[in-house]
Amino acid sequence: MHSLNFTIPARNIRSSRRTRPSLFPAAITAARWLARKINERRNLNALMELSDEQLKDIGLSRGQTESDVHVYSRY
Repeated sequence: MHSLNFTIPARNIRSSRRTRPSLFPAAITAARWLARKINERRNLNALMELSDEQLKDIGLSRGQTESDVHVYSRY
């Protein structure tokens, strides 16, 4: 009799134990999101403190400050 020798590719082998998604990457993602939102809020507050003349100097109007704050975020 002939013996059959073949190799099963590793991607087709499934582990018998299921892996749960780790909480650590989710916590890192949440912390980065929160830091980004805090920076956006800080920048919005800084823009709102500027006078209309100062906003005009940088090419913004009072109405644009809230909608464009993400563009001027300091990362």
